[in-house]
Amino acid sequence: MKQIYFLLLIPIIMSCATSTKNIESIKGFDSEKYLGKWYEIARFDHSFERGLDYVTATYTAKQNGKIKVLNEGKLVNGTYSSAEGKAFINDTPESFGELRVSFFLFFYAKYRIIYLDEDYQNAIVTSGTMNYLWILSRTPILSNEELEHLVNFCKEKGFDTSKLIFVKQA
Repeated sequence: MKQIYFLLLIPIIMSCATSTKNIESIKGFDSEKYLGKWYEIARFDHSFERGLDYVTATYTAKQNGKIKVLNEGKLVNGTYSSAEGKAFINDTPESFGELRVSFFLFFYAKYRIIYLDEDYQNAIVTSGTMNYLWILSRTPILSNEELEHLVNFCKEKGFDTSKLIFVKQA
C-alpha cells in the first residue's frame, strides 16, 4: 500500500520542480552528427552520477532506429561505473532537439538539447525541469573562453550555474 502512495506522490513532486518548457530545444537536429563520444564537462548534482569523474556518454545507432546510450565514469575509489540505456528521437517539428532516454525498462525521461554549436562539438542538455543540466563536449578539456561562453548561456536561460559541478577529465 505504501508503494501506491509513493507512486501517486511522484507527479506531485515533479510538478514542484521548475519546468524548462519555456527554453527552446535546438532546431534542425541531425542525429547522425550527434552520435559518438561526448565528454561531460559540467553537470548539476544528482544521485545517479554522484562521485563520478571522467564521465563520457557514447551514442550509437541501433538497427531498430533507436540509439544505444552508454554512460561511463570513474568513482573516487578508482572503480568504473557504467549504465547502458536506449533513446529515441521525439520526431515532431516543434521538438527537433528532444530525445527520450531510458535506463530502466520503459521509463523514459526527456533529453532536451538547448545548445549545440554548428560543428556538433559542444552541447548543453537539460530535461523537463531546471534540476538537470549537462555541458558536453567532443573533447575532454575546453578553453576558458569556450567554457565561459557555455556557462553564460546556461545562466541566461535561468539555470543557477553556481550549482555546476565541473567534472575531472584529465
